[in-house]
This record gives sequence, C-alpha cells and structure tokens, in this order.
Amino acid sequence: MSAAVKYTLGRIAVFVVVLALLLPVPLNFLVKAMIAIVASAGFSYFLLAKWRNEMAEALGSAQLRRRAEKDRLRAALAGDETAAAAGDRVTLADEARDRAPGEP
Repeated sequence: MSAAVKYTLGRIAVFVVVLALLLPVPLNFLVKAMIAIVASAGFSYFLLAKWRNEMAEALGSAQLRRRAEKDRLRAALAGDETAAAAGDRVTLADEARDRAPGEP
C-alpha cells in the first residue's frame, strides 16, 4: 500500500474515532463534525507522524525523478546527446532501485 493511501486512511480513521466519541455530546451534528475535524488534525499530527514522513519521502523522490526526466528530455530536445544518454542511465538506475525485488 502506498504511503499516501496509508496516511489518508489513517487521517480518516482518526476523524471517525473522534466523531464517534463526540456523538453522545448534546451538540448540533455540524458542530460535532467541525470539532472532530480540528481535533483529528491535531491528533494526526502526533499519531501519524511516521506515515506522514514516509509520504513526504515518497513524494520527494517522485519529484526528483520527474525533474531528472524533464532535464533529460530538455537535453535531448536541445541536441545534447551525452546529457540525454547520461539521464537515461540515471533514470534506469532509479527505476531498478525503486522496483520491488520480485518485479521484472
């Protein structure tokens, strides 16, 4: 499961738990929901820090791969064959590193 999906499901779960705890309180449902949103954000900051950091790392590495591919394409379009070929080697090495051990 990807880090973003895991973190998102964790945030939703924390919200549902906080909302369930607020259901017996005699308030309007929308007020309970707003309190649950704010409280779950605070709880998630501390409880889901590990998953949030994993997601940030995954997004950061994806950004680096996109930037490297963009630079490689720009070099290829500009006619710089050596930079484009070097970018191919880096991209292939990144893909091999990111692939799971059982994948082809």
